[in-house]
Amino acid sequence: MNKMSARLQGLYKYRALVKQLVLKDIKLKYRRSFLGYVWSVLNPLMVMVVMYLVFSHMFRFEVQNYPAYLIIGQTLFTFMTEATNQALFSITGNGPLLKKVYVPKYIFTLSKVTSSLVNLLFSLGAMVIVFIISKVQFSFYMLLVPVVLVEVYIFCLGLGLFLAQITVFFRDIQYIYSVLTTAWMYLTPLFYPMEQLPEAMQQAIMTFNPMYHYVTQFRTLVLEQSIPDIGTLVYGFVLAFVFLLLGTCSFLKNQDKFILYI
Repeated sequence: MNKMSARLQGLYKYRALVKQLVLKDIKLKYRRSFLGYVWSVLNPLMVMVVMYLVFSHMFRFEVQNYPAYLIIGQTLFTFMTEATNQALFSITGNGPLLKKVYVPKYIFTLSKVTSSLVNLLFSLGAMVIVFIISKVQFSFYMLLVPVVLVEVYIFCLGLGLFLAQITVFFRDIQYIYSVLTTAWMYLTPLFYPMEQLPEAMQQAIMTFNPMYHYVTQFRTLVLEQSIPDIGTLVYGFVLAFVFLLLGTCSFLKNQDKFILYI
């Protein structure tokens, strides 16, 4: 308990550094870009249009309000992949700095995931545009969307911490993770309805795929205009905190060895 309190105090002490690292990541992403932050809205819109044309006309999935259905899944999954891929190199990419000065090493992973969260918030502008065009009815249930975003953020932070520490020792994990995220995307109902899958596969996805729960909660709030099933909410938060616990424990256990490998 004392260690936990000390680490939280340390995080508070370095809050200004976290803020500066997040701002640096955001500025670097849009540096020398003609449209700058507008790309945070245009990029998900353009990707959504391409996927909509492909899956609504070529494969013809019968999903009500498919554009909104599609961009919700696409936006959340893009955040997860961006946050965890950024976290992957958060320690190895800051090796020279870690050798010169002492700062809590998890600060770098935390800042990467947080900067991806800021990019997600920008992307919500594209989502609102799609909602307006596709005539999604806005409701008070949408006020609960931040709850889902908190779940996804905690999950990504936990997974990011685990990936960051393991990448220090096994650099090949970046290639393996790229393949895994591709498979993960197809095993998440982003652009197809869950009902298209065999019942056994549906059950497996609902049991082992955290992103299914977060995407489903978001769609329930927006498209069905109702509160998600309490079981899905609890399961989503439990998974998020389990990943955070595992990621934090593995990171703290191995962080003293980082200096030997970076």
